[in-house]
Amino acid sequence: MRPKPLSGFPEFLPAARIVEQAVLDSLRQTFELHGFASIETRAVETMDALTRKGEITKEVYVVRRLHAAEGETGDDLGLHFDLTVPFARYVLENAGHLAFPFRRYQVQKVWRGERPQEGRYREFVQADIDVVGENTLAGHHDVEVALVMLEALETLHTRFGVPPVVMHVNNRKLAEGFYRGLGVEDHMAVLQRVDKLDKIGPDAVAALLVDELGLSAEAAAKCLELATICTPDTSFVERVRALGVQHELLDEGLAALAEVVEAAEAAVPGRLVADLKIARGLDYYTGTVYETEMAGFESLGSICSGGRYDALATDGKRTWPGVGISVGVTRILAPLIAKGELVASRSVPTCVLVAVDAEETRGTALATAAALRARGIPTEVAPKADKFGKQIRYADRRGIPFVWFGGAQGDSVKDIRSGEQVPADAATWTPPAGDLRPSVGRQA
Repeated sequence: MRPKPLSGFPEFLPAARIVEQAVLDSLRQTFELHGFASIETRAVETMDALTRKGEITKEVYVVRRLHAAEGETGDDLGLHFDLTVPFARYVLENAGHLAFPFRRYQVQKVWRGERPQEGRYREFVQADIDVVGENTLAGHHDVEVALVMLEALETLHTRFGVPPVVMHVNNRKLAEGFYRGLGVEDHMAVLQRVDKLDKIGPDAVAALLVDELGLSAEAAAKCLELATICTPDTSFVERVRALGVQHELLDEGLAALAEVVEAAEAAVPGRLVADLKIARGLDYYTGTVYETEMAGFESLGSICSGGRYDALATDGKRTWPGVGISVGVTRILAPLIAKGELVASRSVPTCVLVAVDAEETRGTALATAAALRARGIPTEVAPKADKFGKQIRYADRRGIPFVWFGGAQGDSVKDIRSGEQVPADAATWTPPAGDLRPSVGRQA
């Protein structure tokens, strides 16, 4: 009986996997160009570590042994729901072996017990970059990680045709300072209500601020005015000042956000905006916060997000503040692949199929294949010594562009797309650069 697919756990066919690998290779290349080192953390963390920064909205998958020993605890381990919490633990455990500021990138699967829907999965791949300092971390890294991630995503756009993105940036200090300037003490409660603006609308948010938090109608209106400010330049500063609220923390947040916006405007114009309704749900963020939308797929929500965290990692004596951004690779790719908008030119890496004229001469075909592989040309040997027409059809079904034939009069290679067949030598023949590896791009 055929097994039923498990909802929320996407599995790609070989052609789609080629797309995924090409995208991941591109991300790694950009991250490494900027000096980020690769790490990998374990899949499981203690439940204390996963929940220590307050209540989390993600449903954590608990890990337990089926045959636990007597007295062994059961629900003390869980699968990580992001890569930031494991990274904080990694820094604490390995601080003596790391040079700070430490720049890392991490590409791994994460697990969340969410209701599966387009863009939201229970198992998916994330790619993170973070810069972490010891006790202090300069503010310019908030600018840097945004620009590196935008460069990585822009490269996906130009290289493969992945839709362009716009990053929306805010600063927690700006919002907290504004609320405190209004006399609000529980700024997180206000942030949580304002974060619902796109879902329930301004009137409903205003009602929550007044009825649940006890804000005056005037204060609630100012909170909503702040949340509607969205500019591609630093004009947001004047608009916030015009609301007449003053607080030193507000000044810090405005200056920090302006630095990010100015740098992005110069480096990647049109790809970043100041959006003062961005809050981010996790409470460990303390400064700059980022959310990113993909053009034409805004319904997916943020495909790339993160922020500054000043006290996620600490051993009681030292603190390791950091700033990072994570891109949901599966969230980007699964809809594009499912709609046939992002495809690979073939489903196998093979460039050449070496034909076998008889099983007695398979050794010759294997030697030819080895000679081609030694020169970096992906090659396989036909599985059966069928008629050449059948071997060509086999190559065609798999998307292999070239078939190699040996013979007493010398070898030849055939481009089965055009039908052109030319004499060839395995020691010197080279396919066109575009055929050497599968190409990835938008469907024409």
